[in-house]
Amino acid sequence: MELIINHTRKTFDVLPDNLEALLAIELPGKKKGIAIALNNRIVPLSAWAETFLKDQDSVLIITATQGG
Repeated sequence: MELIINHTRKTFDVLPDNLEALLAIELPGKKKGIAIALNNRIVPLSAWAETFLKDQDSVLIITATQGG
């Protein structure tokens, strides 16, 4: 099974159930300063646990950075 994460194909034996589970794999321990789009639609943090993934979904994970 595959997901396209930040424009890169990633293969999974078993897909993560939802966006929250995917984030725990991709950026463990991080939730602040992150935005996620699933198939070009922004998903609010409050919906990550209820947003289920399917094969070939496209996920864009954006993290805030500091600097000046």
